[in-house]
Amino acid sequence: MEEKNSSNPSKNSDEIDLGQLFQLIGNGFNKLFKVFLRLFLYLKRNVLILIGLIIVGAGIGYGLNQIVSKKFKTEVIVKPQMDSKNYLYDVIDEIQANIKSKNTAFFESIGIENIDYSGLDIAISRVTGDSNSDSDKQYLELLQSFDDTDAIADIVRAELQNKSSYNHRITFFYKDAGLGEDFAKKVMRYINDNTYFKGLLVIYRSNANSRIEQNMRLLNQVDEIIANYSNKIKRTDNSLGNDRIILDNQETVDITGLFDLKNSLIEDIEAKKIELEQRTEAVKIINFGKTQQITKSFFGKNIVIIPLLLVGLFFLLSIMKYLNRKSKEIL
Repeated sequence: MEEKNSSNPSKNSDEIDLGQLFQLIGNGFNKLFKVFLRLFLYLKRNVLILIGLIIVGAGIGYGLNQIVSKKFKTEVIVKPQMDSKNYLYDVIDEIQANIKSKNTAFFESIGIENIDYSGLDIAISRVTGDSNSDSDKQYLELLQSFDDTDAIADIVRAELQNKSSYNHRITFFYKDAGLGEDFAKKVMRYINDNTYFKGLLVIYRSNANSRIEQNMRLLNQVDEIIANYSNKIKRTDNSLGNDRIILDNQETVDITGLFDLKNSLIEDIEAKKIELEQRTEAVKIINFGKTQQITKSFFGKNIVIIPLLLVGLFFLLSIMKYLNRKSKEIL
């Protein structure tokens, strides 16, 4: 009997503890519900004020969005020719310095009479494509597997020239669209109006034309020789093989070498024609972009930010009033 009586209090104690636990949980939910209820009542009492603040904030935001700082830009994609990259960067720095110092005499000397320095600026950056480091490593490993020959040296030289001759983007910033576009055109004309590079262009183009003429004459001669060989093959069977033939004086000529020479001449002529097309200016203009508008507002997305600021300020004032009232009750 005593053992049964001793075990009952423990069981009753566990039941009491569980009951108190459930009671505490219920009280917690009740308090949480009261908090939500008070919040609902608070919003209900101030719903008109909150709606008014949102409408007023949206109106102010819309008004601010109409007060914008309009700015325009023109982007010019260029490619330096004849090692003129350093010259290009130096002349851009020169123009930037004259803009900052508002050197009107300098701009008048290059034909720019009307100039608005407000918002005027010029910048240059390199235009690069996506590089694949893995493929570059494989390419270098492939080159290393060949012997040190003139052909490999030419390939490496061509790759180095290709990597170092990036296109560049010159960006003109301005506020007056009409004056800004004229400013960009005259600055580009000034950049290419360099006596040293203009003299080099004359020599380069003269050499290219002379090379084309010589190659054309040599190509005609090769075509004539090949035609004569073809006629001779039809008339005689005197041959030493598939790729060599015998002339009247018993000299043998490598016909395969003649075709290789012809192909190389054609490739050189094509390359020189491309060179003539590209090398018309010290800084070749690839694309002269149209005027673009840059719009920046004072506070970004004002229609959203201003109402949130007003509503947040209202909640902050309400909290301050509540704390002030509670502090008076305690005191």
